[in-house]
Amino acid sequence: MEFKFCPFCSELLLERFQHGRLRLYCNACDLFHYRNPIVGVAVLLLKEDGLLLVKRVGSYEGKWCIPCGYVEWNEDVRVSAQREVEEETGLVVTIGPVFNVHSNFHDMEKQTVGIWFWGREIGGTLQAGSDAAEASYFSLDLLPEHMAFPTDMMICEELRSYLENNHIPEF
Repeated sequence: MEFKFCPFCSELLLERFQHGRLRLYCNACDLFHYRNPIVGVAVLLLKEDGLLLVKRVGSYEGKWCIPCGYVEWNEDVRVSAQREVEEETGLVVTIGPVFNVHSNFHDMEKQTVGIWFWGREIGGTLQAGSDAAEASYFSLDLLPEHMAFPTDMMICEELRSYLENNHIPEF
């Protein structure tokens, strides 16, 4: 959703070019207003029996995804990743290095930048949490038919290729 009025002074926003792009602008405040993507985090937890996925409740209900969620205001991305995994799976994890970063355009009204981290389980008990109906490990060759996000499918392909040529990083 784009603003129609300036959130600072309530004046009607106009469109004006800046750096070759049409952007929202407030004449009264002399400010451009930017529409920026939301930051999301996801954690790759691997075991012999595969990659941990969760079956979603709420948005994309019934579809599977890598444990993920939004970074909250004043929250470090790694702390957010730990929190999301624990909320969705009951597992306590250590967050390792970044595996990959992608822009997500599957929902044009709520674009995100996703950061996929390596993770390692250090405690807890695997169980579906507040944002998940199920949590289970899947072979990268036998993923569920109904995945929620196209970028998770890209990550699974990248992960499959990575594991053929490398090992999981130590952290």
